[in-house]
Amino acid sequence: MLLNRSTNVLAKQCSKYGPNVKAISTTQQCYRGKINIQRPRAPHYDRALFNVVTEPIIPRPTLTQECYQRRLQKQFVGAREKVVNPYEVIIAKEVFKRLNESKMVAIFHVNSINADDMFKITVDLHRQNMHLKAYGKAIMEKAVVGSPYETILPLFGSKNCIVFCEEANVGQLLKIIRKAPQLILLAGIVENQLLSKNELVKLSKLPDLTTARAQFVGVLNSVGSGLVSNLQAHQTNLCNLLDLHAKPKDTEDDGAKNSDSVEST
Repeated sequence: MLLNRSTNVLAKQCSKYGPNVKAISTTQQCYRGKINIQRPRAPHYDRALFNVVTEPIIPRPTLTQECYQRRLQKQFVGAREKVVNPYEVIIAKEVFKRLNESKMVAIFHVNSINADDMFKITVDLHRQNMHLKAYGKAIMEKAVVGSPYETILPLFGSKNCIVFCEEANVGQLLKIIRKAPQLILLAGIVENQLLSKNELVKLSKLPDLTTARAQFVGVLNSVGSGLVSNLQAHQTNLCNLLDLHAKPKDTEDDGAKNSDSVEST
């Protein structure tokens, strides 16, 4: 509309002032050049000066304000971390109860393992009356801090799992774990004694308690019988020597009697 009006005005002026008036060309032209958005052209000096003058000045916070804000943030984060979760307290009590009631506890580091393999190991352990559990470090801290089991806390720095056993059957546990190389044995607690991996392997090679008791009784009996035989050794040797000295005389007497009987006949 504006373009049409301007052309009408120019036509009227040309008709009024005659053919000497030069008309302005109002045809539209499309330039081939494109605007470079990434690297725009530098503005004119006046425009650049205006931009610099009108640029807002934002005050930077001082160093003391930044330190104070960081301190407030740390205090706020610490206050959030100190919030007690009732569910974690319940789980921590359960963990502490299991540690007290189990005769053997094994701690493992868990590498990358799929759910199917983990389920198979859990089932195999459950058949031997062993229970595989996994707890976080926060729960373990609430469970063992201030207790005799606090020494195992540094072992829970990454992804771990625990095996609770009602009986101290170390050999059976190691036999089942051989099927899952993703579980790495770190340490264990047997009869309230913290043992390393090498000590657990040595313990697995020992016989069970009944066999060890039978062997111990046999050793005691052998010591008693050996003591009696040692005490009676001199008497036995003396009796044997006397028997040896007595037998030749008896044989000579028997030979003399036989000769007398032959002469009489």
